[in-house]
Amino acid sequence: MGRLNLTRPLVLEERVLVPDGAGGLDETWVTRGTVWADLRPRSSGLTEGEAATLSRSLWTATVRAAPFGAPSRPVEGNRFSEGERRFAILAVQETDPTARWLSCRIEEERAT
Repeated sequence: MGRLNLTRPLVLEERVLVPDGAGGLDETWVTRGTVWADLRPRSSGLTEGEAATLSRSLWTATVRAAPFGAPSRPVEGNRFSEGERRFAILAVQETDPTARWLSCRIEEERAT
């Protein structure tokens, strides 16, 4: 693994379903903490959404590892936030034999 540059503070969020008061459920995001990441672009492209063209960018975010089950450990289905930007976490894997780092494959989607 090359030299890491953990300079991007990303807010780790977990999706939670809560009652909407009308018998259904609403989606909300709960903050789990802030992690420092080395964020590197991988690929990007355009795709047609229902109402607009969407720009999709794939990134790799490398963060310090946390124990399994810890609220600070990213898992698939969580997301990272950076200001108004949102990154869905698609996959998480340990990247070195000492288990000091996690590599998160993430996707940013924006209307263009």
